[in-house]
Amino acid sequence: MSRFTELFQPNTCVILDGGMVSIYHSLRAHGVCMCNCAIVQGTTLEDVFKADVSHTALWSAKPIDEDPESIISAHLAFLRAGARIISTTTYQCAFETYARAGYSAADAERLMHKAVTLAAEARQRFVEETTAEGTSTADIRIALSLGPLGATLSPTQEFDGFYPPPYGPRAYTTDGANRNAIGEAAQEKELEAMAVDALTGFHLQRLRVFANAVEVWTAVDCVAFETVPLVREVEAIKAAMQLLALELAPRGRGFERKPWWVSAVYPGGRLPQQAAAAPGMGPERLGIRDVVRCALLEEGADVSQAVERSDVPDGLGVNCTDVKLLRALLPEAERTAAEVLADRPRPWLVIYPNGGDTYDPTSRTWSQSEDGALKSKSWADDLASVLEEVKGRNFWAGFIVGGCCKAGPAEIQTLTEHLKGRGLIEV
Repeated sequence: MSRFTELFQPNTCVILDGGMVSIYHSLRAHGVCMCNCAIVQGTTLEDVFKADVSHTALWSAKPIDEDPESIISAHLAFLRAGARIISTTTYQCAFETYARAGYSAADAERLMHKAVTLAAEARQRFVEETTAEGTSTADIRIALSLGPLGATLSPTQEFDGFYPPPYGPRAYTTDGANRNAIGEAAQEKELEAMAVDALTGFHLQRLRVFANAVEVWTAVDCVAFETVPLVREVEAIKAAMQLLALELAPRGRGFERKPWWVSAVYPGGRLPQQAAAAPGMGPERLGIRDVVRCALLEEGADVSQAVERSDVPDGLGVNCTDVKLLRALLPEAERTAAEVLADRPRPWLVIYPNGGDTYDPTSRTWSQSEDGALKSKSWADDLASVLEEVKGRNFWAGFIVGGCCKAGPAEIQTLTEHLKGRGLIEV
């Protein structure tokens, strides 16, 4: 049974928050998602709360350190809009990114912990202001937001997955000879295994920062791995969660394993990872079937060398993807999950698409085809319709639904209203 049943009633729909960020204006070849960390022209922190975080080396560090009230206010805005899961502003956090921004390892750890504390403070304030409505701390859950390795690179690589060795075949280059697939020859399979183990180490190191501090770990209700562009990184995340569980097991109370989900990104309906048979700039890409199969396998060739058996996620997700692509992606995910799981318990589905604006990678700007209110309504209606269809197929154990880039409190409030109107969440 999915461990999400420890947090939520089975077969229910729970509202997730939206994106605190948008697209970073920098020297990038492609548009890159900075989901749930603090930055840039376009969503909650800058659009709503006017926090100037666009020009900092590590986008989430400045407001966490210097303007924590802006973070708390952003969390509260989503809670007041109807969200019942809020994501920590830790998506891009890693020792490497903090070091590039001039922070020591000790300060990096302090700020990562503080991000969780700020989410917990927002939860407590919301509970206090809604006491008359019977809200309790258990009604609001905190998701520890962790992005892929690509979120810590420069330029960031969530949409492309061009990782340097040992994490991938080569780093991103401006000469156009980019690839993220590792071939199928015996020697390259060794490189694949090494890459999975290196990625396992990266994710485990980050997880330990939070899990080793009992007051921080107890504030976290679940872990969200977001915007993952590569199947081998899904493998690595599973291995890291299993290794963490083994480390936490002897510690007892306060160090319990957490429910978790892994969410991949599908620009244009495809995973960024190139097919191994045609690495390079060819059009072949892996898809949601490959991600689901990897995520739900319990053991075998897809598991890191670091462990014999890896942890299986409690939820599978799609994020930072156009809402209009979900109708094609989700049925394939269901078919693949049914094949892999057989009689095993089914996971929760987590969907949080982009908020409806169109991103132009050439100009690196967002454009609105509709005014704000109309855009929010159209986006929320599309997402509610998708959820209604998926729920009607009776496959998933439950649903978490929210927004990603360009989905602010207004979009989440409209989504909440649409889901209530369709009877998909309790009034």
